[in-house]
Amino acid sequence: MSTTTAGILFTGSLVFALAVAYRPLGDYMYRVYSGTKHSRVERGLYRLIGADAGTEQTWGVYARSLLAFSLASVLFLYAFLRLQNHLMLSLGFKPVKDHQAWNTAISFTTNTNWQSYSGESTMGHLVQMSGLAVQNFVSAAVGMAVAVALVRGFARKRTEHLGNFWADLTRGTLRILLPIAFVAALVLVAAGAVQNFWDPHTVQTIAGAKQAITGGPVASQEAIKELGTNGGGFYNVNSAHPFENPTTWTNWLEIFLLLVIGFSLPRTFGRMVGSNKQGYAIAAVMGTLAILSVTLMSVFQLQHHGTVPTAIGASMEGVDQRFGVANSATFASATTLTSTGAVNSFHDSYTSLGGMMTLFNMQLGEVAPGGTGSGLYGMLILAIITVFVAGLMVGRTPEYLGKKISSREIKFASMYFLITPMIALIGTAVAMALPGERAGMLNTGPHGLSEVLYAFTSAANNNGSAFAGITVNTTWYDTALGLAMVFGRFLPMIFVLALAGSLARQGTTPASEGTLPTYRPQFVGMVAGVTVILVALTFLPALALGPLAEGIH
Repeated sequence: MSTTTAGILFTGSLVFALAVAYRPLGDYMYRVYSGTKHSRVERGLYRLIGADAGTEQTWGVYARSLLAFSLASVLFLYAFLRLQNHLMLSLGFKPVKDHQAWNTAISFTTNTNWQSYSGESTMGHLVQMSGLAVQNFVSAAVGMAVAVALVRGFARKRTEHLGNFWADLTRGTLRILLPIAFVAALVLVAAGAVQNFWDPHTVQTIAGAKQAITGGPVASQEAIKELGTNGGGFYNVNSAHPFENPTTWTNWLEIFLLLVIGFSLPRTFGRMVGSNKQGYAIAAVMGTLAILSVTLMSVFQLQHHGTVPTAIGASMEGVDQRFGVANSATFASATTLTSTGAVNSFHDSYTSLGGMMTLFNMQLGEVAPGGTGSGLYGMLILAIITVFVAGLMVGRTPEYLGKKISSREIKFASMYFLITPMIALIGTAVAMALPGERAGMLNTGPHGLSEVLYAFTSAANNNGSAFAGITVNTTWYDTALGLAMVFGRFLPMIFVLALAGSLARQGTTPASEGTLPTYRPQFVGMVAGVTVILVALTFLPALALGPLAEGIH
């Protein structure tokens, strides 16, 4: 079987599995977020934190609850990292440096999971399990809560209320993420992923040297790392490590996990707004962009240029032999189309155009299907921008799902779309302008620019993957990238919640002859086109100076 054929079968089986999961998982999540009853465990948690889960919140209260929870998470995790040498299961590791602890605490709280450290030689078992893995759950649940709040803004009318953040956070964690991650972890353990509390084992290498091999609660963290589109690996090489990703079929499973909630949430959206056709339309936009990305990525990696890759028939540098080029390209597309950041190959070693695709996927806003929750609300923002553009073309007030898109709504949508590119491009410009930060670049020219652009694009979009090639474990980079993660995560969320509040206060406008149908293939194509065009207009100059220039050279 040829590599291309194997890659098509691998990707095709993923598409089939995601299609099978779309309806049951989407319907289940609809029931979770639409139910009014609370379990005994949930009621106990509400009493513990002093929350009244039965009280509906306005968008402002919802946003303040989210920010307060996230601030507490950052402070808790920062203290955990700084004090780990005093905790059990520390494996004798020292406290994490202050600037690195700040960066890591921000990273995991914002669902970015950017790692400027090697986990197996920096973090003890307790910190990995009770600090990082816990944030993998709750940061993903926060994104899902914001998505559900926006959908309620479309579904409700003449109200100030969007639900309750604490109830949405708790239900998303306990009823959706936890049970799926538990089953996935058992499967990974059965496949050979490590799950223990052992101290490092010293082994002798083939060359006669000694190396410490760290075990730990790996499988449990691996499952939620993918399911919650987090991406923070237990080991430095992430999902290329056999303790995290033992076989080719677990590689398939991990890609499925990082896509399944994102592709199923449109079904939840359709159920909540009372039109499954709207859910299918959003899923179709996501699927179209994803298939295009995987196809182009595979072409650029398999039909490559360069003397050595052409001679051996594949671009194998930085690619695990177990997975090969095609499966690694699919993993790279999936992880950069979502906010996962997990990798099973070295993106910095990709061909210039293959590396450009990983950048472009993140610059799309990671909406195909995007991060857990963040992908849905990002795609709905793009749908709003699309109907606004269509309204301008025909000279009438745009509407989406019965809600008029006035100047107030489009301002929130525009600010949402512009803030992330602004953070990424300004951060890159500042880093390139500082002599000290340029000195930390191992590469010069277009590829060096691509590495810096990738770092800030990854941070601002809360992805977490990296091109490497630059020394980012410095006070300046840890601080700058941490700020990019904070602003790139929470400013868009505030704009989304403000938009949701504005939509919820409206009534419903009946559809008329001039209403743009938002469930037909025409609309799917329009949203996909607007998405690509907006990103191209924003990032094309930077891409032209980086990966495109490198490819021409």
